[in-house]
Amino acid sequence: MSAPLRVAVDLVFFTGKKGGTESYAKHLFAHLAGHDDLRFVGIGNRELAAHPPAWFPGEVVPLPVSGENRAAWAVAEMLAVGPRARGIRADVLHCPSNFGPAVRLLPTVVTVHDLLAARHPEWVPGGRAKGVQTLQKATARAANRIITISEVSANDIRELLGRTEVDVIPLGVAPVDPLEHHERPARPFVLASGNRMPHKNFARLVEAWTLIPRAERPKLVITGSHGDDPLVPLVEQLGLRDDVELLGWVTDAELERLYDTASAYAFPTLFEGFGLPVLEAMARGCPVAGSDIPILREVGGDAMRYFDPHDPASIARTVREVVTDPGTLADSGRKRATLFTWQRTADATADVYRRLAESGR
Repeated sequence: MSAPLRVAVDLVFFTGKKGGTESYAKHLFAHLAGHDDLRFVGIGNRELAAHPPAWFPGEVVPLPVSGENRAAWAVAEMLAVGPRARGIRADVLHCPSNFGPAVRLLPTVVTVHDLLAARHPEWVPGGRAKGVQTLQKATARAANRIITISEVSANDIRELLGRTEVDVIPLGVAPVDPLEHHERPARPFVLASGNRMPHKNFARLVEAWTLIPRAERPKLVITGSHGDDPLVPLVEQLGLRDDVELLGWVTDAELERLYDTASAYAFPTLFEGFGLPVLEAMARGCPVAGSDIPILREVGGDAMRYFDPHDPASIARTVREVVTDPGTLADSGRKRATLFTWQRTADATADVYRRLAESGR
């Protein structure tokens, strides 16, 4: 019997405050724990190594950088993670959050979730688009294998990074206990979540609320911001203080309660690598109204309703239809969500490790 495969995992980026890529890492590695032929060692930032997460199935060794310092952890991923992985005698290195070493020192696989900075640099704030593009190109050149999470992202990687072989492994959604329900509030509400980057398109969603008659207007609850929410002035300007609640960053437990008690979930995004909130809402029987863009068609199929994300009137009309007449969306959404499991994601990822290690030998 051969020795277990030693997999180093780049966790330098992880702080618990970055949303989608962190959710991917948490669920993926928790479900990889059942693969007895794999042994995991995380390479973390100072904070993560000091408080190793329960979801990671192995020890976490530190690099002397803070996960809160974007420049520091980006440089560490490019220059320090590879030598650290080789130093702990890893057979394979997995970088699960878009970036990896600029120089390959051992068999390396990188999960590239999306190419937002290359496809739409105008939507990357802070002048970071060029830097992100440079890092992703260097990562793609050095990596043995690229994993991505959708066919839409795979096509972007082939076109913009020139990698013809891409492993498409969709994300999963955690099963929901059908017996656990929270009491719904007297006033129906529509949930939306995400950071405040321009492509999330929350301004159009808020504007759409002015087009829903007051007598029929549900509350709109938007989570996901850090610090001062840039949507506050728009809500005030449009006179929607009583109709739009901006909750900021919420805990997993609070988000679970919101999914469970919402009358619908709205996803007005202009660009995604996958669109996991669609499945998270569907798994809880929450009807979804979202943007009519290829990635959401890929994920949501016929189990959600679509609107033109550039047109507040289209958003308002579709949201009203879903809230007042959800029809079979709750049932079809639950069925759709069962097609995407974290265990399938983990099993397919483990196969990539094994193939990569075998080819390296």
